[in-house]
Amino acid sequence: MKLILLGAPGAGKGTQAELICEKLKIPTISTGNIIREALKNGTEMGLKAKAFVDEGKLVPDEVVIGIIKERLAKDDCKNGFILDGFPRTIPQAEALDTMGIEIDKVLSIEVKDEDIIRRMSGRRVCGDCGASYHIEYKKPVVEGVCNVCGGELTIRKDDKPETVLDRLKVYHEQTEPLKEYYGKKGMLVTVEGQEELKDTTKLTFEALGI
Repeated sequence: MKLILLGAPGAGKGTQAELICEKLKIPTISTGNIIREALKNGTEMGLKAKAFVDEGKLVPDEVVIGIIKERLAKDDCKNGFILDGFPRTIPQAEALDTMGIEIDKVLSIEVKDEDIIRRMSGRRVCGDCGASYHIEYKKPVVEGVCNVCGGELTIRKDDKPETVLDRLKVYHEQTEPLKEYYGKKGMLVTVEGQEELKDTTKLTFEALGI
C-alpha cells in the first residue's frame, strides 16, 4: 500500500505511521529524516539541499522531491511506503503526480486545534536524557523531575502554545487544502483522532481496510 498521511502537527501522524508500518511491513518516509540522511550520505540531492541548509534557508520543493524520488527507488519501497510530512502543499502534490508516483490512499487524522494545543503544551522533556512526559497523560513521579535520571523537565520551544499556534496556522493555510485536492481524486479517507491511542489506531486500520 502506498500511503500519504496528513494531519496537523501533534495530531499523532508519526505514531500511526509507526503502527501501520509495523503491520504492513512497509517503510515510513519522513521528509525530515530523509533530508538528514541525504545530507549525511552526501548524495547529489543531499549536496544540493546542504547549500540551502547551510544558509538557513528552506530546502526548495524540487530538491525535496528529488530526495524523495531517490528514496522511493530503493528496494524496501517495492511493496509500498508511507509518506509522512510530504506533500505539504498543492505544488508538492502536483509534482508528485508529475513524477508518476502512484498513491493508493491519503489518510487525514483530524484533531481539533484546542486539543492539539492542550496535548502539545502539556509535553515535558528531560534536558539530560531526552525522556518525554505529559502533565496529563504521562506524569512523572515527582513533578518537574525525570523518572529515569532525575534531570529537570522542560518545555521544548516547539511545544510552547505560541509556537504551536503558528504551526497550526501554517498547516491550515498550506497543507489543509490537500484534503480537497485528494478528495476530488477519490483517494481521501479521514479518521477522527481519539483520546486513547488504541481507539485512533482501530479507526485508522478500519479506514485503510487492514
